[in-house]
Amino acid sequence: MIDRRDFIRIGGLACIPLFGNTLFGSASTPFDSIGGSDDPNPDTADRFGLGAEGRILILVELSGGNDGLNTIVPHRDERYRAMRPRLALKSDDLVTLNSEFGMHSALRPLAESWEAQDFAVVHGLGYPLPNRSHFRSIEIWETGSDANEFLGDGWVARTLAATERAKNRTADSIILGRDNPGPLDGSDMSNLVLRNPKDFARKAKRLEPVPGHAGHRALDRILEVNEEIRRAAAKIEERQRSAPALGVKFPSNQFGRQCETAAKLLAGELPVSIIKLFLGGFDTHANQLGNHARLLGELAGGLAALRKALVMAGLWDRALISTYSEFGRRAGENGSGGTDHGTAAPHFVLGGKVAGGLHGTHPDLGALENKDLVFTTDYRRLYATIREKWWSLAGESPFGEYAPLSLVQS
Repeated sequence: MIDRRDFIRIGGLACIPLFGNTLFGSASTPFDSIGGSDDPNPDTADRFGLGAEGRILILVELSGGNDGLNTIVPHRDERYRAMRPRLALKSDDLVTLNSEFGMHSALRPLAESWEAQDFAVVHGLGYPLPNRSHFRSIEIWETGSDANEFLGDGWVARTLAATERAKNRTADSIILGRDNPGPLDGSDMSNLVLRNPKDFARKAKRLEPVPGHAGHRALDRILEVNEEIRRAAAKIEERQRSAPALGVKFPSNQFGRQCETAAKLLAGELPVSIIKLFLGGFDTHANQLGNHARLLGELAGGLAALRKALVMAGLWDRALISTYSEFGRRAGENGSGGTDHGTAAPHFVLGGKVAGGLHGTHPDLGALENKDLVFTTDYRRLYATIREKWWSLAGESPFGEYAPLSLVQS
């Protein structure tokens, strides 16, 4: 028998740039109505997004381990400057958040969101017994596990395992930027990796419809996937074409283009609940100042444009944006003008229903462990917040007893 994940590797359709560890779901959970109705009646059709309110989650992976101390800066703490004689940011390099903290000036495009109080910073996210390996720590973050626990499915897949999802969805998620589902990886998930919508549609049109069945289980599944690709491509093309003009200029970098694609798909009401974005390069062991500023500028520029587009499309109250990364960086700088793998770091949550401001407690710079920041908020509390407060899911939580944060307004 061909395993679902093995099938994706050998399916013979590698020319279509959409394959990651997931495709459109297992053979037992196909898309019942990819494409749906061309003009669904909004009073009767399932609203795109999850739940009665059609809520959307946008995950942003900051790959490499973002340096939290130079992202949200305790500018009044002299210990910060003592540990970072070359990397410490001056007050003029910050956007003031309050009397104690400022954010890197490269994040200035998000100042409007901060002033509107729909941009939250969660201090000190991490977990006990932190792992400093890129591969293992991102696996921990993406599955929602303990440090010494190994889970196969992503935390979103585990969260949605028992939920009833809309039949007219094109996919549970759209993955942009890199073909890694991460938190979305699971046998019950329907994930579509989409690098370039126009290229996807063009190549999908080359797939000829194949009537009937081949009489061989594996080949029949390949033919089914062909059809799923064609129908999904048609739906994406249709939704992008019918989407209202965004009226927003997005940055021309790769992350900006991901944000623009996400905005167009959502404004076109593509039936999907989750979008995953990717920004890499945060492994700043050397020459950090310039590289980190550039990366944070790309992040802020893309998210600010995405926010503006979703506000104009009337979708901001239905969207929640959350960043994550495998770890933060060491409290002190290294000898190469950078920082090495660390532990805890702040993360961003944005959305029309977000209670903006600083949440949680910043790690104490005078109480380091192995020269690392000690986490103050378990990262699974953020996941519990999304599960319980954003999606209003009941029943037993896959994250145990972790209490939600006060991030989402009713």
